[in-house]
Amino acid sequence: MLRKFLFVILTFALLLVACAPAVTPTPAPTAVAPTQAPTSTVAPTQPAPVIEAPTENLTDGCIAEGQFDPGIDYFPQKAQIEYAAGLTIEYHNSYKVITVKTPWPGASESMAYALVQCGAPRPEGFLEEQIIEVPAKTIITMSTTYLPALDELGLLDRLVGVDDTTYVNNPTVLKMAEDGKLASIGYGSGVNVEKVLELSPSLVMTYGSGAPEYDAHPVLLQAGQKVVVNAEWMDTTPLGRAEWLKFIAVFFNKEAKAEALFDQIEQDYQKLVALTASVSQKPTVFTGSAYQGTWYMPGGQSFAAAFLRDAGANYLWRDDPSTGSLPLSFEAVFEKAKDADYWLNVGFVGALDDLKGMDPRYADFAAFQKGNVWNNDAKTNSSGGNDYYESAVLHPERVLADLIFIFHPDLLPNHQLVYYRQVK
Repeated sequence: MLRKFLFVILTFALLLVACAPAVTPTPAPTAVAPTQAPTSTVAPTQPAPVIEAPTENLTDGCIAEGQFDPGIDYFPQKAQIEYAAGLTIEYHNSYKVITVKTPWPGASESMAYALVQCGAPRPEGFLEEQIIEVPAKTIITMSTTYLPALDELGLLDRLVGVDDTTYVNNPTVLKMAEDGKLASIGYGSGVNVEKVLELSPSLVMTYGSGAPEYDAHPVLLQAGQKVVVNAEWMDTTPLGRAEWLKFIAVFFNKEAKAEALFDQIEQDYQKLVALTASVSQKPTVFTGSAYQGTWYMPGGQSFAAAFLRDAGANYLWRDDPSTGSLPLSFEAVFEKAKDADYWLNVGFVGALDDLKGMDPRYADFAAFQKGNVWNNDAKTNSSGGNDYYESAVLHPERVLADLIFIFHPDLLPNHQLVYYRQVK
């Protein structure tokens, strides 16, 4: 019985094996080499563009958008101030600070301007009225003394207005006015603000007296204009006044041109000074004439006195410490100057008879009697505008040559007078 049971069980197991489905073994996975390197989704870092520092000041354009670099010096050509006592210029990479120490007589504070290279950010610490973009595109001037500098710097094409052309001598400026390319805006506090707003200049250059009722800059500042005060007339030496050429130049980034111009002026002036260094005979001199009862004589430390000293003359008020004018009576002048060798700068006088007609006592001066009266009005226009108060400010070497020729003609025998003439 047991054998029969075992047989049945064995037979049943064989049937289960025979009926089970065949299973194919799964092969192990095989590594497949990639056909190309995996691609990154992040672009490689590009090197920053190299911004080259300028080798010259930008006189016609701005820093391109996105190209400003705070580490670059945008004013490689700089101005150096040597003679102008009332002026300083401080350079930073993208702006320069120009300071007028004494903008008018008795001023208690200086005036500073931040000249920012256009395309650069504005520096902090300055009022809006102090910040001026350079190079300036246009300018209005309110004194004839600024015109020669603009002319010789090649900037008259940026001049859009003047106070008035009546007393202007510069032929190019007069032609611009004649052709309608130049506006007149008037004087002082009576300046035509509407005309200035219409012209919309980059800056207005004027002078100050310290009296708001007479000055243009307070009115123009109130109107939102960029105004700078030029105090060239306050300097006390001929070369100091001429060096204010650089004050004008910095607003146009024209330092290189200004330095070259002034270097030549200085060299010519100093050569003339050297001519008179050893003269033994120095003629005595006085200047001016009485006006409404007062004779304003240049102080011994004034620019007028410096001219006479450098020309080898003995100015009778040379020991006075003043830099301005001395208000004197006729009697005080006559007492000191009645025997003087030369009399200069007599004012609006055409001939000796005109001078005598103003006051018969003038004929009592020895210089009058000897015919040694000289006036600085040889270049005067039909309206009375005297070029001595225009181009001579920039060219003191021409004035000095005239004076040396008058006092010591043997030192400059071939000189042709520019600003002076003998009153006969």
